[in-house]
Amino acid sequence: MTTELRLLVASVILGLVQLIAASHLISFQYGYRWTGGSRDESLPPLRGLANRMDQATTNFLETFPFFAALVLAAHFTNRDGLLTVWGAHLYFWARLGYLLAAVLGYGLIRSAVFWNTALAGIILYLVALLA
Repeated sequence: MTTELRLLVASVILGLVQLIAASHLISFQYGYRWTGGSRDESLPPLRGLANRMDQATTNFLETFPFFAALVLAAHFTNRDGLLTVWGAHLYFWARLGYLLAAVLGYGLIRSAVFWNTALAGIILYLVALLA
């Protein structure tokens, strides 16, 4: 398995961990009865860690499909190389940093550094595929 595919699998694991953690943190605030129910009733906005984890998970789910599609496209077209290795590393480690910064409440660092670094990883894939 290539480095890029390993980092894709690691990103899937990271996403699942985020999803499970966010789900439980939301349940701690709203109750498992609400989580397991129809969710028809209006509730106040999430607070604190549950809110930050939910936002980080949503953000991950917004970027991950692009990353996954590009990793697979590069792999199946044999365009793997130095740019894709760097792109995969940048994406995975930046997403991990984004999660940690979000959990710790470092909003500016989360967005300015980690979100942009993950985006740079995606852009490296585009360059590798379109060059």
